[in-house]
Amino acid sequence: MRLPTTTVLSLGLAVLALTGCSNTTSAPTNPPSSTATTYTKDHNAPTAKPLSSAALAYRLLDEGDLGKGYTRTPVTTARHDDVTVIGCPALAKLGGQAAAGGSLDFPHSAKVSFTYAGSSRSEVSEELYSDTPAKLSTGVNRIFNAMTSCPAYQVSAGSTLIDIRAQQVSAPQLGDERWSQLLTYSAGGRRSVVRQTAIRTGAILVVVSGSPALVDAHIAAAVRTAIAH
Repeated sequence: MRLPTTTVLSLGLAVLALTGCSNTTSAPTNPPSSTATTYTKDHNAPTAKPLSSAALAYRLLDEGDLGKGYTRTPVTTARHDDVTVIGCPALAKLGGQAAAGGSLDFPHSAKVSFTYAGSSRSEVSEELYSDTPAKLSTGVNRIFNAMTSCPAYQVSAGSTLIDIRAQQVSAPQLGDERWSQLLTYSAGGRRSVVRQTAIRTGAILVVVSGSPALVDAHIAAAVRTAIAH
């Protein structure tokens, strides 16, 4: 089967690091931090209505939100038909949606990706999704529960076989629901660590993936910006 959308995103970041010059994906010791965020009842309402993809694109982070040293990178839309999961029955059982491109293929979405110049091969990517709160909750729970149910498995990406270890970790107290995991990728003697944090606030889902320090530094800003309009 093909990997779920969130796994493909993290895998892309990991493959870049694994084929780079360093043995690990590093992050700045003190990256620019985000301020605290606040929420309104309208965004948190269980009856909140989904937003269009165009509206979500307007709510993505930009270089000004992140601070100095960040460069926007092209968002790839390439298919990943050559990516398969080995040794994780829970992911294989997702079937249908996952095989077609990932259970986070909600009807409305927007994406952006950045590199950080202060540290070699450090990246952070943001995905925004919108659907009814109930559908967002169900979809994300299914993906994260499946991924963290397999502490170790392998992924075949083209000619590269990657060992993956998944660990559920605590998420910041933001939004209505939250999920976070730490994914460690190893291949050819190289190692990369990617953090992935998802926050649902009403009908908006924010997913930030990349170098752990960068995800921690910018997740609050991503949520704040997503609901501020």
